[in-house]
Order: sequence, then C-alpha cells, then structure tokens
Amino acid sequence: MSYQDLVKDLEKLKNPIRAKLESRYFKTGKGEYGEGDIFWGIKTADMRRVAKKYADLPFSDLHKLLASPIHVFRSVALVVLVNRYQKSKEQKIKKEIAEFYLDNRKGINNWDLVDISAPKILGEWLCEDRDRERDRVLDKFAKSKDLWERRIAIMATFAFIKRNQFADSLKLAEILLNDEHDLIHKAVGWMLREIGKRDLTVEEKFLDKYAEVMPRTMLRYALEKFSPSARQRYLAK
Repeated sequence: MSYQDLVKDLEKLKNPIRAKLESRYFKTGKGEYGEGDIFWGIKTADMRRVAKKYADLPFSDLHKLLASPIHVFRSVALVVLVNRYQKSKEQKIKKEIAEFYLDNRKGINNWDLVDISAPKILGEWLCEDRDRERDRVLDKFAKSKDLWERRIAIMATFAFIKRNQFADSLKLAEILLNDEHDLIHKAVGWMLREIGKRDLTVEEKFLDKYAEVMPRTMLRYALEKFSPSARQRYLAK
C-alpha cells in the first residue's frame, strides 16, 4: 500500500460540514494559532483505522504526510509513529523513530498533534536513562519561541509523571510560568493536575509557592480535582 492509496482512502472520508466546525475549533483564522491548517472533517476513529491499515509506511512517506498542510495527514503519520514505537522491542528502531519525530517536529503544529505524540514518543524515549539528553532537549524546547516546541516539552513529561517522576515537569512548569499563551497555561495546569493525582503533596507544595503568580487558566486546570474549599483557597491568592 502506497502514499497515494492512503490519500485516496482519506479522500473518501471527507466531511465538509464537519471540516468547517473543526477549522473554527482549531483556530485556523488569520493570526490564530492554527492559521493555514486544512481540515477534512474526518472522525478520529476513522483516522486511526486508516493509520492502522498503513502501519508499514516508510519514513519517506511519513515525512510527506508531516509536511502536508492537511491536518489529518499529519495525524495519521503521528499515530503510525506512536503505534510503531509502542510495538518495537528494539532500541535501534525506537531511536530512529524518536530522531525522526524531532527532525519533523515542524509538522507537529497543533495541540492535538502534540498531545497524541509527545508523551508516547519523545517522553518515552527520554525516560530511558537519558538524563543529559532529556535536559538538553526539554530545556531548549521549553525556552523556544515556537509555541508547539514549548507544548511538546511539557507534554513529553507526561511519560515521566506516569512513572512517578515529577522533577522534570515541575522544572518546566517553573520555566513556563510566565508564558503568554493559553495553550501552554492549559498544558502546564494539566500536568500539575496529573502530578496531584499521584502525589497531592507535591502538587500542593508547587501551588503554595506559585499560585499567586500563576496564570488563572493554568491554576484552574491544576485545581480541577481539588475540593471546592481548597480550590477557592488557592484561587483567592
């Protein structure tokens, strides 16, 4: 099965009405974060089914997909990569996938694309005793001028959180405290909430220190699992 076959399969699933709704939802207007992104209105379940069918696409075709302005092409490529990474037992193949992911990160340029891939590829790769590489990549991305690199950095740490390793997430949360973008506020708050699910004391210690200066959206996301009284106490800071 070829790249051309994949395109034909996706074209059959186009839904113009749904595409218009997605274009608004993912902020594709002039000056918005998704400007230039083209949606075809294909359901996530259908996209994943196509990705499974084309699981063996070569990197050259995955590169074409990630370079496309069509959102679902990039989604398919990332799901193929995630599935391939998760099934692989060989470090050589995992390394190849992680490096390809980093080399093609310009195509990972909307929040859903980051969220389905950063923890499961980059995060998993950096979890495996690669402290020096972890610091280099994540610090660089967290301080990047590129919105999506910053989101990739914090979302990659979800893989660490699932292993009860919180230091990297907390470090990046500090770096991103003064970020101006709402999508970063939401991602950081989400990761703080995930930490709290596993160790509430760790999250509370961070909030006690920073709640007063955190963007309100970030704080609200972090507090979603708190009791109403505790939530109000932090929001009043």
